[in-house]
Parts: sequence; structure tokens; C-alpha cells
Amino acid sequence: MIGEAQRVARAIGLVGVLLASPLHAGKITIAAAASTRAAVDELVAAFAVARPEDEASVVYGASGKLFAQIRQGAPYDVFVSADTAYPDAIRDASVGAGPVQVYGFGRLVLWRRDCRDGLPTLQGLTDAHVTRIAIANPDLAPYGERARQAMQAAGVWAAVEHKLVFGENVGQAAQFALSGNAQVGIIALSLALTPAMRDAGCHAEIRADLYAPLAQGLVLTERGSRNALAAAFVTFMLGAEARSILRRHGLDSSAATPR
Repeated sequence: MIGEAQRVARAIGLVGVLLASPLHAGKITIAAAASTRAAVDELVAAFAVARPEDEASVVYGASGKLFAQIRQGAPYDVFVSADTAYPDAIRDASVGAGPVQVYGFGRLVLWRRDCRDGLPTLQGLTDAHVTRIAIANPDLAPYGERARQAMQAAGVWAAVEHKLVFGENVGQAAQFALSGNAQVGIIALSLALTPAMRDAGCHAEIRADLYAPLAQGLVLTERGSRNALAAAFVTFMLGAEARSILRRHGLDSSAATPR
């Protein structure tokens, strides 16, 4: 009788533990462009408020590098890119489960620490005292590609190409400028607005007609298409709260749409 009572007690205790455990907790891994770090960190924190039992981790890097990792089977559920070309390629390669969603539009700025002579300009990059200009690798990072376009359109590319130092991604390019390893950085507005960059220097927006529009897209990966939490995060990214967060970080999300 005592043994039976003990078995019943243990069974009741086990049920209590199971009921108290987050049986339905989900986990996702988000691959996000380096330029979105401040925004995505805040988005993930806001997403977690309503889903404290779930876990979302983020891997940041150049969009092109993250694309290659997903193609090679990296365990990412959502891809948040700094353009739409890489998400489109993910979908077309059958490792993405479209549609690709445009969550915002990026803007390009010139940033520098020393602002005594006023705001930086593209023409000013040709000055002799400017010897190192930081941009993201144009072959891997959309912001690097747009920086090259802007300099070409402004007619300064040939004069400054030898001054360029390439970051693996736009976040690293921003660090080069912030640390003084480059006098000027051509970076994302979203990075220039972070407290570290905002307090250390000044920035000037580059005219939007000098580079191709920088629509930024996200897509569920094939792995993420089987994860309800990943789908919920994508839905959140396109909602009103997320749009407000994105705007604060220099990403215009007013025209966010599926593609």
C-alpha cells in the first residue's frame, strides 16, 4: 500500500514538473546583416516580451557570407539581409521558403570622427589629407556595393580607389572609421545612429540618386518553414511595433511588402 502511494505521489510530482515546464517553447536562429545589429537586437527583445518561454538567437555578418552559409546548410531559420538579391537567391535555390518580404529601405552616409571642418562629402574624399576610406566589401555586402556605386556616380571612384580599406561587412567598416583606422567611413545610416557612432563623430547622408535603392528583405529558410516560431518572428518583423523600431534605426519601413 505504501509502495503504491509512493508511486502515485511520484507520478503526480512528474505531472506537476511537466505542466510547469515550457513544453511548447520554441527556438530559432536568425541570420542578420551586420548593418541591422542595433535594430534586430531591439526587435528580438521586443519579440521576447510576448514570448518569454521562447528563445531567439542571432548571428550577424555580411549578407553574402550568410547567404553562402545557408547554401551550405547552416542551421538558420530566418535570413534578414541588407538587400533583396540574396533572399531572392535563397528562395530560388530551394533553400528558402518565400515569399521574400521587404522590411525596410537602407540609406547610405559618410561618417567621420573629426567634424571641425564640417560634414563629410564625397568630393572631400579626394583631399590629400584623406588617406583611408572604409567601406564594406562590395563583393559581399550590399552597403559596400552601394558605396562603390555612389563614388562612381559622383565621379570620384578613380581618384580614391587606392585609399579604400574593406571591412568584411558594413559593421566592420564602421569600426575602422570609429577606431581611427580610416578617416572616413561610408556606412549604413542605421549604424551612424547608434550611440557609439553618434556620440563620436558626425555623418552626412549621401544623395539617394547616386546609388540603387537599397530595399532590404527577409525570408524564411527551408528549415525555418517548419518552425512556427520562425514564421511568427517574420510576421512580427512586418508589424506596426517593428516598423516603429526600424524607423528609429534609420530604416524606412513604410513600404514593406512581400515580393
